[in-house]
Amino acid sequence: MLVVPLFLGILQVGLFLYVRNTVTAAASEGAHYAAVLNREPGDGEARTRELVDGVVRTELIESVAAEPIDVEGQPGVRVVVKAHMPPLGLWGPGIGFTVEGHAIKETGE
Repeated sequence: MLVVPLFLGILQVGLFLYVRNTVTAAASEGAHYAAVLNREPGDGEARTRELVDGVVRTELIESVAAEPIDVEGQPGVRVVVKAHMPPLGLWGPGIGFTVEGHAIKETGE
């Protein structure tokens, strides 16, 4: 009786960490992709969606947004991914989370 909820809890934590780490890596890669010379933030957003779609169910991703930012006086790119994890069992709340990836933009100087 005690083993099943414990097992589901451990499984939920493991799945959450897997999804969060995967989405974080995709956001970081998307930001680096958009930071290359002659690319726009929209390119990083598309790259992030492509990476996430290959690994995580698309229903878990609420939004992906990329925008230019200023990083200590340097032009940069930020990719923000909002996602959620539904509960595994019949009880408990889902877990919503937001991750970001940042990169300094390449310049032609």
